[in-house]
Parts: sequence; structure tokens; C-alpha cells
Amino acid sequence: MEMMTFQLMLAVGTAVIGSLQFGYNSGVINAPQKVIESFLNESWTVRYGEEISKTTQTTLWALSVSIFSVGGIFGSFSVGLFVNRFGRRNSMFMANVLAFVSASLMGFSKMGGSWEMLITGRFVVGLYSGLSTGFVPMYVGEVSPTALRGALGTLHQLGIVIGILMAQVFGMESIMGNASLWPFLLSFTFIPALLQCILLPFCPESPRFLLINRKEEDKARSVMKKLRGTTDVTADMQEMKEESRQMMREKKVTIAELFRSQLYRQPILIAIMLQLSQQLSGINAVFYFSTRIFEKAGVAQPVYATIGTGVVNVAFTVVSLFVVERAGRRSLHLLGLLGMAGAAVLMTIALALQEQLPWMSYVSIVAIFAFVAFFEIGPGPIPWFIVAELFSQGPRPSAFAVAGFSNWTANFIVAMTFQYAEELCGPYVFVIFIILLLGFFIFTYFKVPETKGRTFDDISAGFRQSGGPGVEKHSPEELNSLGADSQL
Repeated sequence: MEMMTFQLMLAVGTAVIGSLQFGYNSGVINAPQKVIESFLNESWTVRYGEEISKTTQTTLWALSVSIFSVGGIFGSFSVGLFVNRFGRRNSMFMANVLAFVSASLMGFSKMGGSWEMLITGRFVVGLYSGLSTGFVPMYVGEVSPTALRGALGTLHQLGIVIGILMAQVFGMESIMGNASLWPFLLSFTFIPALLQCILLPFCPESPRFLLINRKEEDKARSVMKKLRGTTDVTADMQEMKEESRQMMREKKVTIAELFRSQLYRQPILIAIMLQLSQQLSGINAVFYFSTRIFEKAGVAQPVYATIGTGVVNVAFTVVSLFVVERAGRRSLHLLGLLGMAGAAVLMTIALALQEQLPWMSYVSIVAIFAFVAFFEIGPGPIPWFIVAELFSQGPRPSAFAVAGFSNWTANFIVAMTFQYAEELCGPYVFVIFIILLLGFFIFTYFKVPETKGRTFDDISAGFRQSGGPGVEKHSPEELNSLGADSQL
């Protein structure tokens, strides 16, 4: 089994600070909703000499929440522009400028009495998070040895959920979620950004980038020796050179070519569908609105139930970390989707019957915890790092841009429409997600190959065999057999 060296731990740990930032900023806006709404009202009154109308307040609040995803869409689409020119590590370093800018905008918005600063800050931190969701999994995937790639890839998701949990705890009224301290709550991103800037110079550049993009073989070899903690890195170098030779044959791939070429059409479809299965599973509906859902379910202290959700989230991401190299990506994703659909059925029943049966509020808590737990077993971590595994070096940056764009767009749609859907459908709102989850389950069963324990080159070779004119004519058995050599 591969060694976890100090250099590898430092590189992965430092990169994952970017994931933590993404999680923190997507979760931070949930708790202080009331105090931020009253800030919107105050600053409006001071400026225009009249109370803010309910509609305007709702619009400004919805904008403060969802503009984060708009920033994320732009950020994720720009991933390729940075990583090919500046490298993976330097791109992460440069992105922190955005974290500092957003922290100052949000931190001083109250003092400046300006909701524009707050909304702009949310947009900028969204840009930063969009870039991070591309940089982090790509860098981690490229520095990790094949045998540890799944486990280390899960750390991106672990960073995200720890960030969400921190945001939930700091957002409690007794800590920072109150009228005087909410600007600090939102500008806290400054601290992890500073920490990452201090640590990044001690991390190596991705050896794949050095060898394949920069043609610096000696540098790549010495980085590889440090990362692997051994003097013999022939096998790793061979794998990268083989990938480099493939690349000579397949030039850099633009986003348009991903969809035009028969060779990439199937893997990019899989990458997009997996990202959609993550966001349209309903998980963000639970995170953005968990406090509200628990209030509706008649829970006495909804904020603690919400933090409970965060704890379950972290615990099951850790479980996934240990299981992902044993069970395989495909089977965990299938299990997660099916479990979430089951939990959503339970939640629908509980919400529909809570008027008649008060104890149903406990069932809805159990259902939400189960929903989150199954999410972290499959749909949470797997879509992020499987993109790195489905594509070789040529199309990888473009594929990350497309995958990130799909993820953030779906995230934005859920953030904008869930409240309206909930008003329309009442307790049956989760039926929408049950249907989607079952659809994604069927897609994964028939279309997604197993990637566990296979080299990047081997995985793309599998698609080359199944590519060509009759792309779609594969039985699930054949697609499974693509992964037959993956038994570790």
C-alpha cells in the first residue's frame, strides 16, 4: 500500500483549505437571516427615509444568498484559464486575493451602511469558491498516488462539510450570528485565506503539470520523490510519460470539442450527470433551509437540529473516506442515491402527517439525518474527484470547467426555486427530489463505469473502446467489465 508522506499530507491539507472556504461561505448565510434582513431594512431607511417594502427585502435577501452561486458559475468556468498558464498551486495562491477582497467588502458593509457591499462581497467570494471547486480536486487528484486517490479525493468534500459545520456553529446567536457581530461572521474567510497563503509556498507544484505542461522532467521527478517518500518513482514517471504521449496525440481540448468529439461525449455526459445528481438531490434545499424545515416540523430548538445535521454530515464524510477505496465509486454512488430517495420518502410522510401525529417531528429529524448521511456516502464526494479520473490531461481542465459550471448552475436553480416550490407543494416538495434521485440511480447503473484502482490512462482507454459510432450500444455488464481489472 502507498505511503502517506508528510509532503503529500501538507500538499493535500493546504489545498483543502479552499474546500473549507467553499463550505463555510455556502453555509454561513443560513443562520443570521433575521439580523441581515433587519440590516437591509435599516440601511434602506437611513438612505431613502422610508421603510423597505417586503418584496424588496425578500429580493435583496434572495440575491445575497444566490449571488454566491452566480459568482461560482463564473469562477468554475475560468478554472482552465488559470491552471494551464500558472499551474495548479500558483492558481490557488492567486485566488486568495478574491477571498481578501470579499472579506473586506462584507466585513465593512455594516459600517458603510451598504447592502451593495454585502452583495458584491458574496459575489466575489462565490468567484473564489468556484475557482476552488476546480483547483482543489484537480491538484489533489494529480499529487495523489493511484491507490489513495479516492480516499484523498474525498478530503475535498470533508473540507466542504467541516466548513459548513463551522458556519453553523459560528452563526449561532450567542457566538457571531447576532446584530453586532455578523460582519465578522461573513468576513471570517480572511483567516483561512491567510493560512493558505502562508502554507502554499511549502507545497510542490503538481508533478503532472511540471512534466506534461512545462516539460520539466527533472523537476517533476524530484517533486514526485518528495511526495512518495521514495527514491524509486519510475512507475509514477512512466504513467505520466504515457499520459504525456497520449496528450501529444490529443492536443488541448476546448469546451466545444468535449461535446463534438465522439471520444469525450460519453465521459463528459457522465461528469455532468454526476454533478447534477449531487446538486439536484435536494441536499442544498436541506442546507439552505434546514432551520426553517425543522421549525415547520415543530422542533423546539431548530438551530441545534441544524448543527446536528452538520455533525452527521462530517461523520459520514469520514466514513466515505475509509470506504471509497474498498467499495468502489460506482457502488457507493448507487447506494447513496437509493438511500437518499428512501429518506426523502420518509421525510414526505413525516411532513404530511405531522398535524395529526405530533411525534412525526422526530421522524422528520431522523429522515433529514439519514438523507444527509446517504448523501455523504456517495453523491457528496464522488462527483468531484471522478471528473479527474474520467479525463486525461488534455481535456481535464475543460472538463472541470464544464462539471463545475453544471454543479453551480444546478446549485443556483435550487437556491432560487426551492422556496417557491415549497410554497406550491407544501410537504410534498421532496417528491420532486425522489423522482430526480431515482432517475440518477438508473443513469448511474447503466452508464457509469467503475474507476477504482485504475490509472487515468486505463480509464480513458476504456472509453476509447466504447467510443466510436455506436457509443450507446453497451450493456451494463460490459460497462461493469470496464472495471473488472480494478480489484486491488
